[in-house]
Amino acid sequence: MDLIKPGFGLVFWTVVTFIILLILLRKFAWKPILGAVSEREEGIKEALASAENARKEMENLKADNERILQEARTERESMLKEAREIKEKTIARAETEAQERANKIIEKAQAAIESEKKAAMAELKNHVADLSIEIAEKVVRAELSNKDRQLGLVEDMLDETKLN
Repeated sequence: MDLIKPGFGLVFWTVVTFIILLILLRKFAWKPILGAVSEREEGIKEALASAENARKEMENLKADNERILQEARTERESMLKEAREIKEKTIARAETEAQERANKIIEKAQAAIESEKKAAMAELKNHVADLSIEIAEKVVRAELSNKDRQLGLVEDMLDETKLN
């Protein structure tokens, strides 16, 4: 039964040793252990806060990226629209200029045709006038070459003037 019941001396020295151990631990080890635990706790808190900040920053960056991407799409669409408008204006301007040039060429051609026509008519009139004068000269010569015919012609003219 001695094994189950410890002696008073053993309990006393065990308690004294335990108290000395507690005092030594409190004096030398307790503060460094608590300090290390506190440092570890603070490090974990900082790491969690840092992770939360990183998550928030990632969300902000993602939102910024989406906004920038949307702005880029909008700008691309506006640039494409502007390019289409410029293309259409350029085509319309080219068509207008081509039509104006064609109209000017047609007007010049019509003016040239009219000028050539007038020149041809004038030349034809001059030619007809020359022919008429030649024919009249020949007729008058033929009529006036004979004295009897001259008198007959004068009398016919006088008769015509008296009638009117």
